[in-house]
Formats: sequence, C-alpha cells, structure tokens
Amino acid sequence: MSVDVQKIKEQVLRYSDVAECVKAEVRKVLVGQDEMLSRLMIALLTGGHVLLEGLPGLAKTTAIKALAGALHCKFNRIQFTPDLLPADLIGTMIYNPREGTFGTKKGPIFANLVLADEINRAPSKVQSALLEAMQERQVTIGDETWALEEPFLVLATQNPIEQEGTYPLPEAQVDRFMLKIVVDYPSRADERKVIDNVLNDIRREVQPVLDPSQLAEIRQTVALIYMDDKVRDYVLDVVSATRRPEDYRLKELKPLIECGASPRASINLCLAARANAFLSGRGYVTPQDVKDIAMEVMRHRIILTYEAEAEETTSDDVVRKVLESVPVP
Repeated sequence: MSVDVQKIKEQVLRYSDVAECVKAEVRKVLVGQDEMLSRLMIALLTGGHVLLEGLPGLAKTTAIKALAGALHCKFNRIQFTPDLLPADLIGTMIYNPREGTFGTKKGPIFANLVLADEINRAPSKVQSALLEAMQERQVTIGDETWALEEPFLVLATQNPIEQEGTYPLPEAQVDRFMLKIVVDYPSRADERKVIDNVLNDIRREVQPVLDPSQLAEIRQTVALIYMDDKVRDYVLDVVSATRRPEDYRLKELKPLIECGASPRASINLCLAARANAFLSGRGYVTPQDVKDIAMEVMRHRIILTYEAEAEETTSDDVVRKVLESVPVP
C-alpha cells in the first residue's frame, strides 16, 4: 500500500497553527517548562493520560489548568486526600424517600479533562476507582454503566513518594498512564520571570481556542502520520530490551530489572512518536521521534529489583542505557 507522505504533511500543516495557538495560550501563565508543555500536547493529541511528578511549587497544577483553559470543554479538579472515598470520585446512588427510588449522583470524574491533584495522597482503593474510567472510558455506579464523553483525559500530579503522607500507586494504574513527566526546577532566568510577574501583579487570562470537534479532526490527522516498518521494529526492540536485555548485549541490566515494560509501552510509544512528528510539522515518524518520547513512555513501566535500588539505579538510567545500545535503523 502506497502512502502519500506529502499529502499527510499538508494536513499536518493545516492544523499546526491551532496546536501553536493552544501552546501560546498556556504560555501566558506557564513560564518556561517547554518540555512539559510539549508532552502535555502529545497526550492531548493522542488521548493518553498523564502523570506529572515533582516537588510542590513547580507549576504542575498551573500547567494543567492552563491547558484546560485553552479548550472549550468541561474541566474538573479533584484534590486527593487521605480521607477521600471512591464515591467522592465517581459518584453514588442516592435514595429518594419521597418517591421510594434511587437516583444517580455523578461525581467529578464526569468531565473532559480531570485534574487528579496529588493523586498519591489518597489510599489505593480510591486510586483504583480510576482504573475503569481510564481504560474503558466508562464508569459503573450501582447497576448502571455510564460512558464518558470524548475527549476524556486524566491529568494527575503526584509528589515524590519519599514525601510525608504519600502512597505508591498500584502498578496496574501506573501502567494506564501514557506518559510520566518528571518536572524539575525552572532555570534561573525563568524563575526570575515568575518573580517579576508576581511582584508586578501581572495576571493573564487563558482563552479557549480549541473545541472538541477540532481536536477530533486533529487526532484523525495524527493517526494518518506514516510510520515505517523499520521504525515499528525499532520500537519493539527498545521495549524488548527491557524484558530480555541479554538479547541486546545488555547483560549488566538483567539483575537490575524485575519486570520490563508492558505491551502498552509499545503501543503508546508508537502513538506518542506520531504526535511528536505532528508537532514537528512532519507527515512521517523518524527513530528520533521515538527516542525523544521514550523516557516519558517507559520510565514508569519498568520495575526494578532490590539490587538496583541498592546500587541507586533508577528506571531512567535503564531507559537511557537501552536507547544508547539498541541499534537505530
């Protein structure tokens, strides 16, 4: 089957201005953090959920609220706390004594963009209540199942697990996040801009510039971006190297990895690479697109051994070593 890459590129360029407008609106309130913004855009273009990890005060919540403000869609914020219950998240059945019937009260999960703020401060039973919504795009309350409207994205923030009052997320839930973005401190110049904006009382309003129908059209264009078989095989090699490192001359990694990346890593790496190509204005995927986004797709899907922890080896170190060693087509 022949693919007209030039025609695909024309479609990409047709919608690239809209994507740039969204980024420009977010930048009104988000100083610096360009890499975080590009990753959030990739999630938006592919419909993948995002987990942002970083210390308090690094603009994680600000970035997500700004992204929601740039879209014509419903946005809900849920503050996760140790006393939160699953019903507070998805809703519950309420008895009406006058009519003698039960009615459904929907929870804040019924929105297009859901900010799960400090998600790892709630117990695992609450975190697990998100599983059905994130994977199946539906919620079951009592005997009734409700479909969630598209687009539906969970954008969660969490503090590092070493912090007081945090619970580690279940592996099954972590795997459902397409990307895990680790947010670092801003540069000195960016932090100075933040200080100046606060001291000068500069406040900018984010305006909605993208509606759900436009977003659906852009997603269809992203799905058309050409991905050669060699690039797909490269994705499989990168993911397989975390499961069977000895097959890729990475024997030193075998005692460090308890479980390699899941098949969701392969799927999401392909989808995210397509979105990265779209943001770069191309109608085809290159191996560099895969390498650019591989860290965010894979870092939370690799479970390390106690030996790795003893050697202070992180999943980022493993992914970095894999990308350096696996041959690029």
